[in-house]
Amino acid sequence: MLIRLISTIALVCASLPSHAQTWPTKPVRVIVPYSAGGTTDFVARQVAQKLTESTGKSFFVENKPGASGTIGTMQVARAAPDGYTLLANDTTYTMLPSLFKTLPWDHEHDLVPVTTIAQTPVILIVPAGSQFKNLQQLITFAKQNPGKLNFGSGGAGSSTHLAAEVFEKSSGAALTHIPYKGAGEALMGLIAGNVDVLITATPTAIPQVKGGKARALAVTGGSRVPTLPDVPTFAEAGLKDYKVTNWFGLAAPKGTPPELVKKLQSEVQKGVQSADIKERLASMGAQPGGIPSAEFAKLIKQDTVTWTQVAKAANVKPE
Repeated sequence: MLIRLISTIALVCASLPSHAQTWPTKPVRVIVPYSAGGTTDFVARQVAQKLTESTGKSFFVENKPGASGTIGTMQVARAAPDGYTLLANDTTYTMLPSLFKTLPWDHEHDLVPVTTIAQTPVILIVPAGSQFKNLQQLITFAKQNPGKLNFGSGGAGSSTHLAAEVFEKSSGAALTHIPYKGAGEALMGLIAGNVDVLITATPTAIPQVKGGKARALAVTGGSRVPTLPDVPTFAEAGLKDYKVTNWFGLAAPKGTPPELVKKLQSEVQKGVQSADIKERLASMGAQPGGIPSAEFAKLIKQDTVTWTQVAKAANVKPE
């Protein structure tokens, strides 16, 4: 009798829908820890639209900028692990341990990597009216006039900051850092003429370059970006050692059910592999993501080690 009862209970439990099967039943927040206008914001909105279409429930983006992305990230880390609050993060996430002596969450364990959305090269741009027509002109001037030129970034220790630090080390150029609250704001600073140089992900810069508001001098990667065929790679421009790429992804609070993480990863993968998103990303020089959660976690761990070394070499002091 007892065995029959246990079997009956097990059968009933097995027939009940799991959280992953019923999710989502209400709108889902995707928090971008930077101001609007940057690449993280761009790719988050692309995938949010696709998830809205595929699930029938609203996925909406909220921008929570500040403190190099830690404010928005902390909000997600402390959210309920129910799949209704997600984080759109990027390479900067792997740099945060180098920026702060302590973080308000456990870097490795309080957020669950879900999947990547896209991977992009970075591009060096200057204002449209800049005196520099090519990369070597810029490098030569920066070497001869240390600190006279400045570069903008999305915040101290952000991917745009450390990408520029790597550029300085690779080229021997000496630039002055001007931090903003996001790559989008740094881009506006460049367009306004307050910033001389910006190294950022291609989706952030390409619309401004195509619109004649900025000039691109070089892009990372083994080949040129199709939509900017006249812009050389860094190797073609004479800086073969400069190799920086950015990734953009989704994370969830610790404790989010594995089956829900798997479902979300699958939905994102389908979304970014759809013809329209692949074409949109390709036009921005980006490649679609969608890798498994475990692979994304491994990437984060590897990049954290790499960027910690870069930060130390650049003498970035943790706050």
